[in-house]
Parts: sequence; C-alpha cells; structure tokens
Amino acid sequence: MAVDRRRVRILKEGSPGGGPVLLWMQRDQRASDNWALLYAREIALELGRPLGVVFCLAPGFLGATLRQYDFMLRGLREVEEVLAKKGIPFFLLAGSPGREVPRFARKQDAALLVTDFNPLRIKLRWEAEAAGRLGVPFHQVDAHNIVPAWAASQRREYAAYTLRPKLRRLLPEFLVSFPPLRRHPHRFGGKLKANDWEGAAASLKVDSSVKPVTWLRPGERAARMTLRKFIKKRLPRYAERNDPLSGAQSDLSPYLHFGQVSAQRCALEVMDSGAAKEPVEEFLEELIVRRELSDNFCLHCEGYDSIEAAPDWARKTLEKHRGDRRRYVYGRGEFERGETHDPLWNASQGEMVKRGKMHGYLRMYWAKKILEWSATPEEAFGTAVYLNDKYQLDGWDPNGYAGIAWSLGGVHDRAWNERPVFGKIRYMSYEGLRRKFDVQKYIDWVDPL
Repeated sequence: MAVDRRRVRILKEGSPGGGPVLLWMQRDQRASDNWALLYAREIALELGRPLGVVFCLAPGFLGATLRQYDFMLRGLREVEEVLAKKGIPFFLLAGSPGREVPRFARKQDAALLVTDFNPLRIKLRWEAEAAGRLGVPFHQVDAHNIVPAWAASQRREYAAYTLRPKLRRLLPEFLVSFPPLRRHPHRFGGKLKANDWEGAAASLKVDSSVKPVTWLRPGERAARMTLRKFIKKRLPRYAERNDPLSGAQSDLSPYLHFGQVSAQRCALEVMDSGAAKEPVEEFLEELIVRRELSDNFCLHCEGYDSIEAAPDWARKTLEKHRGDRRRYVYGRGEFERGETHDPLWNASQGEMVKRGKMHGYLRMYWAKKILEWSATPEEAFGTAVYLNDKYQLDGWDPNGYAGIAWSLGGVHDRAWNERPVFGKIRYMSYEGLRRKFDVQKYIDWVDPL
C-alpha cells in the first residue's frame, strides 16, 4: 500500500543526487508504523537506491535535561537495531541539525532528503536552514498526526469543537492500517562506521541534576507493551482517569512525545479491542482531537509558549486584573522546590520532579495555581513552561504548550464567571479537587521534595 501523498509536502525542489535516499528522523523515532520512513523507502525503491536514516543530536537542545536525553537515546539505539535487520543503516550525527544534516547529505550525494513533521519553532528553523543548504529535493511527511496537520486545517482552530468535525470527515480516509516495513534490497556501499553512543551521551551539555526515570522503559517494544497493558487493564476504567490514584491513565504520553509509538497504532488497537464504546470514544477524543488540536495551535501560533497565545478576550481580562492583590506570591525557585502553602500543589510538583510525569488532571490545577500565585501573567507563563519542559518526559511538546495556554490563557476555552486575578479565565480550586478524589491519600503517596 502506497503512502497517501496528502501526507507529504515539498519543502524544496531540487535535482536528485546519485546516492541514497535519506530520512532525517526527528520527531517520530521508531522503525515501525512510520509513514515518513515508509515514504522514504518507496522513493528509494522507485529510484533503485539505498535507504539510510539520519538522526542529528543537538547536544544542548534548549533546556532539555539528562532525563529527556536518556529516554530518547535509549529509544534510538533500539531503532538502530531494528533498522539494521531491514538493511537500513542508522547514522547518528551531532551538532546543529540545520547544518549537519545537509552536510551529511552532500557527502553521501543523496538523491533526496525526507523528514517528519514538527510544528515547534526550533524545528521549523532547522528545516529552513537545511533547505537553504540543500541542492536536492527535500520532502516532509506528517507521521505524527493521524490526519496530517495541513490536511486537517489551514488556519488556527478556535477550539476542539471547530476542529473535531474536520477530523471526523477525514478520519475514514487516513485512519488505515500500516503496511509492514520490509527489508530494503539496495545496500549502502562501503564500510559503515559504528555509531558512538557512549561518546554522544558524554558530549551532552545538559542539566544532569534531573535524573533519568526508572519506572518507565523507553523504546518501541516498551511502548507496545504499555499500550497492550493499557487496553487490557486500564481502558475499561478510563472514565476514572481524573483520579490520580485510580491508575486509569494510559502512560503513553512519553512514548507519543518521542514518537516511539504511533498515535495511529494506538487508535487502531483501541478500536479493535472490543472495549465498551464510552471509554473508547473518550480515549480517542484525547488521542486524536486534543492532540491534533495542539499541533494545529503550535503550527499557526508562533508565540505558543507565552501570553501572546491567549485570545483577545483572555488578554483583556488578564490585563484588567493585572493589579489585583494576590494572597500568595511565589518566585520561580519556590515553585520549583515545591515550597507553596498548598500541599496538593507541592505534591503534584514533587511527582513531576521525581517521576517526570504529572497526572493530567493535576497538571491543569498545577498550572492554574501558578497563575494565581505569580506577580504577573507573563511571569506565570514563563514559570509553567520552564518547569514543564525541565522535568516532564514529554516536555517541549505541543500538548504541553497547549495545556499551559489553556490553563493560563483561555486558549481553546471560553470565558467564565469573572473573579479576582483570573478574570474570566476558568478557575480550579483545592476544594473542587477534594470532591473528585482523596487528596490526602495522593499527598501521602508522593514523597515530599
């Protein structure tokens, strides 16, 4: 089955070189169920060329920490192993991707360069720089979204209810089974140099105080096991997911973030599970509509990680209440150390710092309280983004930015009853959460920082 060409867009025209087709793997770090890889192989077969996969490690990627790099690198080593069995070499580069990838492509006299899709600013800059340095065709495939972002919508969507019907109309065409990745028949010439994984890890210029996690294993195999476990044990109880003690969440977000599992695979397996209609629909709403709404948001809003992202009504109401008295005001360091007056907030911060994953419902409460206890909305945005990206395994992700913008800036939401500090931004309270789950039991479960 050929890859649907609506998943593909041309970033640059050019004249093919005489060498291999290369896939610049970025966001979707897996060998299976990968439309970008399948497309690159199709082109390589059409041209009768070898196929290689390139990953460029940016040793100091923004504020990423050892926790995130460790999870990523261990997953990529598994990708290398799987691809080797398919006759596809994996090349690990280091440096600025916008320079190093086209340099490697020129060295290989590449026929064509393919990459996957990511709407974040830094990835767009890398791709623009690479396009300027390439003379060969440069194509992009959305292997992350079920409905490609550019096919779903050409503008910033106001909320889930505006994107949902567009996705539903297109899902029957795009939510299809994956063809298998078969062994590639055309071999790379010459002797291939082994990747220096230990050297790559040692070259990292990152915060090593944020330690790798031990409760979750990275990689495609672990992702598939987590998906199967979720379907068997947790999906039937998915309605309980807002209780952090229920164990009803999927735990798939780190794997989805690093592209170690395909959202499309998750959707297909859940739909084929035989589970009751209600939890299946609730899960698919989160997996498809909410995730793809986040990509749409970041693609069409350059200031997705700041107050600039807020709609007009939200910016106006926050400005109106800028001078409101805050009962508590904390600085970034106090937030980071979990030193607020609220034991529930401190516990949720502690869960994130130690496990690299905060419960989704508490993540909303956590962000909204940062707004309530910060001197300005701008400071609140900065603190929430900093902490999220530093400690969460799925930091630096459209889902995270959209969630923070929803919590602090009313993005994808509506105006609510007006109150101090928040204005018309939706409010969440400690007492409200107490009515939903055993708050004290959760606090006791999380060891203090």
